[in-house]
Amino acid sequence: MDPRTSAQDVMRCDLCETAVVQMHCDTCLVNLCKACIGEHMISDQTKKHEIVTFQSRKSTLLYPRCKVHADNSCEFHCKECDIPICSACIVSKKHKDHDVQLLKDILAKKKAAIQIEINELDESIYPTYQDIASDVQNTMSQLEKEYGDLSIAITKHGEDWHREIDKLVKKLKAEVDEMKNKDYEILKAHLSNVQTCTSKINEDINSLHEILDSTDISKVLKFPLDSKRYRMLPSKLNITMAKFSPFSVQERSSEAFGKIISPTISSDNHGYSIRAVQGSLLGDENSTLQNKRTEAGSSPPVKQLLDEPETVTIINTGYGYLYNVACLSDEEIWTSGLDSTMNLYSINQGSLLKSITIKSGNKPSGIAVTKSGDLVYTDYDDRAVNIVKNEKIEEVIRLQNWRPWGVCSTSSGDLLVIMYSDDYKQTKVVRYSGSTEKQTIQFDDKGKPLYLSGGDYYRYITENRNLDICVSDGGARVVVVVNQAGKLRFRYTGHTPAPKNKSFSPRGITTDSQSHTLTADVNNECVHIIDQDGQFLRYIDCGLSEPKGLCTDTNDNLLVAQYRNKQVRKIKYQN
Repeated sequence: MDPRTSAQDVMRCDLCETAVVQMHCDTCLVNLCKACIGEHMISDQTKKHEIVTFQSRKSTLLYPRCKVHADNSCEFHCKECDIPICSACIVSKKHKDHDVQLLKDILAKKKAAIQIEINELDESIYPTYQDIASDVQNTMSQLEKEYGDLSIAITKHGEDWHREIDKLVKKLKAEVDEMKNKDYEILKAHLSNVQTCTSKINEDINSLHEILDSTDISKVLKFPLDSKRYRMLPSKLNITMAKFSPFSVQERSSEAFGKIISPTISSDNHGYSIRAVQGSLLGDENSTLQNKRTEAGSSPPVKQLLDEPETVTIINTGYGYLYNVACLSDEEIWTSGLDSTMNLYSINQGSLLKSITIKSGNKPSGIAVTKSGDLVYTDYDDRAVNIVKNEKIEEVIRLQNWRPWGVCSTSSGDLLVIMYSDDYKQTKVVRYSGSTEKQTIQFDDKGKPLYLSGGDYYRYITENRNLDICVSDGGARVVVVVNQAGKLRFRYTGHTPAPKNKSFSPRGITTDSQSHTLTADVNNECVHIIDQDGQFLRYIDCGLSEPKGLCTDTNDNLLVAQYRNKQVRKIKYQN
């Protein structure tokens, strides 16, 4: 066997390729035997060859050459000029009285910073991404099991029915498979993104190790440190599994067989947190640096509620009684009252800009403004939901056996409509995309009605930034909040003591950028502010008179429609 090509042979000289390596040129990174040192030294006399033992290789710092004094190496750094300089530069007039540092000291600090990057990526961020990947994989496994159980439940329930409903059973199972595949693909794509980031982190760790081992000062100093791009962790996908809700076998309709409660996937920006590093390999100073980096990525402060809300302006309207207000912009509002006209007012000027008369001659029950700026209104007596485009009224939804009341336009462009059955025994919320019904929200998980039937018709609806659906149920004296899938989150029944010590009587409802829910209390002539979980925060009671409709503009100013005095009051209530 040729000793030069044997995998078990010792390292050979790079010049003669025969003798065993004994020395190393740290300048050229060449392995040498003692006999070849002279030949290597004269091969390139422009360099200062640093010959060391092979065991001491890479121990010599390779200083950059001076651009002014070509024969000198730059062992210093001028802070004022921000360039490496040699000893001859120091005594020159150009750098006189300048602050000079040793390059090796700067190098030591940079390598210490590199070591912090390695520690954070290797011990904290990389393991965190591994944990996230494991969490997503576990959710995918649970998803498979849950949907399997769901299919079994549907099949078992279907066996109790006659053969004529087999088609319905297959239809529902197909919906389950479609939901499962959709959810699985979402999680699969999410996992792929996490694994891609994990792979990139590993590559960065390897690159940092390589640069950490480098003796090339210029290369080390120019190497970018960019682990902060990984500190913004992926959102955690929270999946609410689909459920099968069976009805009694004695029922004889497709609706009685049961229905699939649609699953939900929401994105939680705070679902994961970077794993804490246990101790520091580089001492307290470097631990402090890591802490400062963590603080830099903290969330910005939220808006603060004012101790004393203040009225900014008042707009007088000409209605007999004022019911509703909806923001077209920060400068204009739509209003409606106890007649068949809907009026557009300038907030700052208080002047009437435009009037739209309902074609049926009825009064609008609820009004809202869509994302595209069109006015939508419900006509209770005509059983219709209409939209105003270019001052022309178009019918969007025509109901049978139901009558619409409150309406809102969602962030996705859908319409949410509160409606009552003709016999006043049922109340529900229906989501529409155009004229297509997409979702019905009527019962809780125990099959009990979410909203009071009949009685007081005053019910308003809105959507918050978390996509929760908020309804003020005047008849039940409660605010009902469900999530996007229609699952009950909480009920708010008021707070004591109230400004006038009367019972809670909610009317208009709106939300702001902080996901606060604001609802008008006509009995106590105030507005309640609650947080996204239903906790009372404070009242707004700055001289309000019978508040009904509410809306907020893009700057979180509150607009209040006041019932008998026919005024819209603009209120600033937070910074």
